[in-house]
Parts: sequence; structure tokens; C-alpha cells
Amino acid sequence: MSKLATDVDFDLNNGKKIPALGLGTVPPPDASQIKDQVITAVKAGYRHIDTAWFYGSEKYIGEALQQLFKEGYKREDLFITTKVWPSHWKHVERGLDESLALLQLDYVDLLLQHWPVAFDTDDNDKPAVPKDDNGRTKLADDPVTGTKYLDVYGQLEQILQTTSKVKSIGVSNYSIPRLRALLKVAKVVPVVNQVEYHPQLPQQDLTDFAKQHGIVLFAYSPLGSTGAPVLQLKEVQDLATKYNVSGAEVANAYNILQGRGSISRSSNLDRIKTNIRLPPLTDDELKTLYKVGEENPKRYINPDFGQGLGFRWWKGDTLSKEFD
Repeated sequence: MSKLATDVDFDLNNGKKIPALGLGTVPPPDASQIKDQVITAVKAGYRHIDTAWFYGSEKYIGEALQQLFKEGYKREDLFITTKVWPSHWKHVERGLDESLALLQLDYVDLLLQHWPVAFDTDDNDKPAVPKDDNGRTKLADDPVTGTKYLDVYGQLEQILQTTSKVKSIGVSNYSIPRLRALLKVAKVVPVVNQVEYHPQLPQQDLTDFAKQHGIVLFAYSPLGSTGAPVLQLKEVQDLATKYNVSGAEVANAYNILQGRGSISRSSNLDRIKTNIRLPPLTDDELKTLYKVGEENPKRYINPDFGQGLGFRWWKGDTLSKEFD
């Protein structure tokens, strides 16, 4: 096995390329640990760092990048993705500027709209997650019929077209209905849609729709989020044994070999260094993994503000009626 996941790039619809394997930077309780994780990853061959303003890790990524640049790594050799949180929906560029300041960068390679919703925040974009008296997230418009999320993407387009702060724009957590609505009004087709994706969550229809429109799908939580439940699947363990790799590498290969990117994260520096091999899973093995989710679908990321977006198997969602 000679091919590494860190050697694979995907073509974007604007002529640029994106590394297929990204380092996720949702922080552990001590967010400062992200600095060593980023430095370790880049030295191990990662070239894609995925972050977001909401994660609270951008400050430490910025520190890591400055250290790497001093050691001779070049900014143009790295691909940095960040995301605009729904609290910044009125002032997207202001949110981006906050991220750039924390990252100590003049530009990011990819700016994503973090969620296709808008939060009911004040003119200072506060609070980050507004709550009503029942503890539910307060939205600025109807979760099903509201269109403010389309205005947010319009601001991303404006930033792309009038500044040098971003190289590409895309979306995250967009279902097929949301993508369909966006593509009717978008001047710039998003290059990426980042969603929860793993063997327990079958979404071939979303993969096909994205491919049809030249959008690269990227998987977050490829291990199934907290506790890495995907690693407990017998099918994943058997393949890890067969190819003498980790379960995380099987999970990444499940996406990368089918043309989807994978955002992988770990607090263990040794795992970050070694989880870069790309086991050559066969078509039958990929189908076996997909069948796990067909038989028992499971979504792990289910915030209340995602109800009404049109995703299948969203826990607690009684609002979504349209799925394709």
C-alpha cells in the first residue's frame, strides 16, 4: 500500500484543487492543544486544515501556522478552510475578518456557510447561540420557509468577487432541498458542501446530487462524532485488520475512494501522524460499509436549529417534509 490519503487532491468547479484529507479542529476541553495538533499534522503531510469561528480554535491555529511559517512551510502550500456561523448572518464579512485576525492570515482558501439558517442575534451578532425560554435556539426566520440563509450566501459571493480574503466559497449542512433552492439564485456555484457522512449515514442521493452540480462533498464526523462509534462496527474492524490499518483510515477511505473529502480529527498526536494511509477498499467492501447505514441509519449531529432543513433521520425533526 503506497498511496497516502494526504497525497489525494480533488478538483473544484472553479479550477482550483482541495486536499481530500483535512484535519478537523473542533477542540478538546483545553483548546490550546489544537496548536500542537496542527503542527503535528502539517509535519506528517496534511495540507488541509479545517476550522470555524464557532470552534474557538482559530487563535491556536494561527499560532501554529506562524510557527510553521518560521520553520519554512509556505502559506501557498496549505489549504485553510473556515466557516461563517449563523450568528454572523447580518455581517458575514465582519465574521470572516474576526477569523482572519485570529488565524493571522490575509486570506482563507475556502469560506463555508456553516449552516443554512440565521440566528436571532443583535446588531453585534450576539449571542452566538440565542435561546428562548424553553432552551431552543431562536431563529431569525421560519426554519422551513425562511430565505435569509440565501442572503448569507449572497454575502459570500460578494466577498469572493470584491476582496482578496477568500479563494473559494462553499456551504456546509446543506440538504438536497436547500441546495436546490440555492442553485436557483446563486451566481457562484459552491465548490464544497460539508455534511455529516459515514457508513452509518447513507446519503448516496446527496452524493449524486452534489456530483451532478460539480460540488465536492466533504464528510465531517467520519467516525460518527463523540466516542467514535463507527470504529466499533465489525465491518470497519474487519477491514482494518485485513489491510493492517486503523479503523479511522478505513473510515477516511470510505469517503475518499468515492470522491468525497474527509475531515478527520484526533487529540492523539501519534494517531494524527499515522492515520494517513489509504487502504484500497474494493467496490464490494465499500458497498458492505454502505449497507450498514441502509439497514440501521444513524445521524449523530442533531442540533435543534437543524430541524426543518430536509435531512433524513434527524432526531426530533418533525418539520421536514421534503427530502429530494
